[in-house]
Amino acid sequence: MSQVNSPTKSASSSKGSSPARVALAALIGSVVEYYDYFLYATAAPLVFSKIMFPSHDPFVGTLLAFATFATGYFARPFGGIFFGILGDKLGRKRVLTITIFVMGLSTIGIGLTPSYSSVGILAPILLVLFRIVQGAAAGGEFSGASILSMESAPRERRGFQGAWPASGVFIGIALASGLFALFVSLLSPDQFLSWGWRIPFLLSAVAIVVAVIVRSKIEDSAIYREAKETGVVSKTPFRHILKHEKKAALTVIGGQVAQQINSYVYLTFATTYIAGTLNLSGSIGPLGVGIGCVATAATVPLFGWLSDRYGRKPILLFGAASGAAFAFPFFMLLNTRVNAVIVIALIIGLSVGNAALIAPQGAYFSELFTMRGRFAGFSASREIASSLFGGPFPLIAVALVGVTGSYWPVAAIAIFVCGVGALAFSLSPDTYRPRQLPGTANSAPEPSAKVEIP
Repeated sequence: MSQVNSPTKSASSSKGSSPARVALAALIGSVVEYYDYFLYATAAPLVFSKIMFPSHDPFVGTLLAFATFATGYFARPFGGIFFGILGDKLGRKRVLTITIFVMGLSTIGIGLTPSYSSVGILAPILLVLFRIVQGAAAGGEFSGASILSMESAPRERRGFQGAWPASGVFIGIALASGLFALFVSLLSPDQFLSWGWRIPFLLSAVAIVVAVIVRSKIEDSAIYREAKETGVVSKTPFRHILKHEKKAALTVIGGQVAQQINSYVYLTFATTYIAGTLNLSGSIGPLGVGIGCVATAATVPLFGWLSDRYGRKPILLFGAASGAAFAFPFFMLLNTRVNAVIVIALIIGLSVGNAALIAPQGAYFSELFTMRGRFAGFSASREIASSLFGGPFPLIAVALVGVTGSYWPVAAIAIFVCGVGALAFSLSPDTYRPRQLPGTANSAPEPSAKVEIP
């Protein structure tokens, strides 16, 4: 069953809930949320492997740092399920305010965590606890922001509107990478490891205030409010998804595997490979990632707009094919050891195939589910894929390179998961056009959220 989820009145008719205002709130919230979340990814190989997990073998220290990086991902499905259920039952806005506040507090906690030399084993324990809290908060952020953005837009602009949270993800990552690159360049190694790395984490306090204020001025979409008032939303949304919408969940899992692993080839593993395997400056990786993310923040809305014109599936399949085709060339470009070439490789990898894989997600993954359990289905499915595959991937990738002495296993994995994503998309319906009701035209108003169409 496919369900039309819009009321006859415009979703933007309610005061404070215009598509532009919702898009801005979703963008700013995603920037802050993923700035916080990816600070850890940047700090893991550059800082935590040295001061939180001291080891005579730098390779072992890096493995331990990425192991704690993975703990955040193991918490994401639980956060996705918990916040997804709350988002369906209590509203999207409330959950998004909670997730950003929780994420910010845990990020500040990481910035205040003492080193191993100061408190011993307590240091990595605290780090792991804060990372778990980060993961739980992240589990509800992207899906909630994407759903709220998509539901607040006219049907013909849902791909473009739903892409803004993804754009915010990469702006946040760019800020995290850029600040780390700045402090690595300006400070001596001792200064950076002693106190410089903490500043980007502590700056999260300012970002929280801004994001909470912006999000407090929006409302849940008219679509959701009508569905809630008329009893469309299930009282047990997660159970409903498991019983009635498993195919949609499997599509999200397959598609997310492709995007997640390709994303982390560029966002996390490349930084370790550049600094560790290639023995280049520790600032090159974060700098390249930062510039690449700025470019991606610009291309994501473009791919979202294209998904409104040509469909979600063609853009997603293009992203999977591009990611697979660029896997080996990417590492060949890194191995030139030329800084400019490395930066260009990161820009291409992030802003083309990866951007095409994530841009339509906000609309496509949301539209795959009915209003009965949309938030729970989207968030739980996406975060299960992130936990099982995205979280362990940097650790697995570092181990594979350490054992084989080559990048080829990592590139091969990237190609394989792109194939998995392409298969998932191919076997699922496109959602960018509303199904036509008998006796109506495509230009007719959309029916109530209660109407279900076979």
